[in-house]
Amino acid sequence: MNKARHIAIIMDGNGRWAELREQKRVKGHEAGAKVVRAITEFCSCDKDIERLTLYAFSTENWKRPRLEVEFLMKLLQKYLDSELENYLQNNIRFEPIGDIRAFSKSLRQTIQNVKEKTAHCDGLVQSLALNYGAHDEILRAVNKIKNSQDDITEAMLGNALDCKHNVDLIIRTGGDKRLSNFLLWQAAYAELFFTDTLWPDFTTNELEKIIKDFTKIERRFGGLK
Repeated sequence: MNKARHIAIIMDGNGRWAELREQKRVKGHEAGAKVVRAITEFCSCDKDIERLTLYAFSTENWKRPRLEVEFLMKLLQKYLDSELENYLQNNIRFEPIGDIRAFSKSLRQTIQNVKEKTAHCDGLVQSLALNYGAHDEILRAVNKIKNSQDDITEAMLGNALDCKHNVDLIIRTGGDKRLSNFLLWQAAYAELFFTDTLWPDFTTNELEKIIKDFTKIERRFGGLK
């Protein structure tokens, strides 16, 4: 039986969720942040799940309206401040991926602080993809190793990436069916599940069903068996 050891989620649909309720888009982001906690806690209780990677802010999200971007930065700060104790209580290690150099000094310090204070936790690893894009990640990895005296190998490049772990299962909420520059290297043999459910409405019951369906898939990794 397959085990979804590394689950990655594209959390789409916050803005549309709010618009359907005639609310400002930021209300959808607030509601979505609460779902992050619920899904993370659920995964931390499943001993088969080792890693949960969540697409929180992409390199392309800077194109959104300035006020929305500013709100997302404040929401991320608030989320991390409030979640530190929850991480520790649930033995969750926080490992962000992406290029956080574009963030404010205070936000970078908060990200680093949460990472350091949870480094000893040996349960679920939760990664938030922050200012993350797979193309950017691969380019940064290549620049790290381009001066190597040896031929660049798949292992060398993989070890230079922000996320060094292949993904078993990618879920995208919100109805769209694309990867949107998310974990392209790590998703080479990931199983893809798409749901019309908007992220603020995504539940642990739906996640549990997707995981159950995943376990029934015959994964051949290019072979016949």
